[in-house]
Amino acid sequence: MTIKEITDRIDGKVICCEEKLANSVEYAFASDLMSDVLTIEKENMVLITGLANLQTIRTSEMSDISCIIFARDKKIGEEMVTLARENNMILVESPHSVFHISGELYKAGLKSIY
Repeated sequence: MTIKEITDRIDGKVICCEEKLANSVEYAFASDLMSDVLTIEKENMVLITGLANLQTIRTSEMSDISCIIFARDKKIGEEMVTLARENNMILVESPHSVFHISGELYKAGLKSIY
């Protein structure tokens, strides 16, 4: 599934790296615990979270996550955008809950990690 398809399905707004909307992902993982994110060893994955801070970007970089969806209308700060851009990471804001986003992406065919 492409990032563009994901964004459309969750009423998302791309904040960073719009030029990568044609990239595709196969897996999704939802967590606000960055220690859990660090345990994942999958490529081609999108992270769904409500934790909007620099640690989310840094953790995603260490875990080779190329796209983060921020749920519950969380706003992404300029420092986060700068760090994400340096790491070619797509950032998306969505007004929906983590539960809603996860359900929509699961219905659309993204695979879960567990």
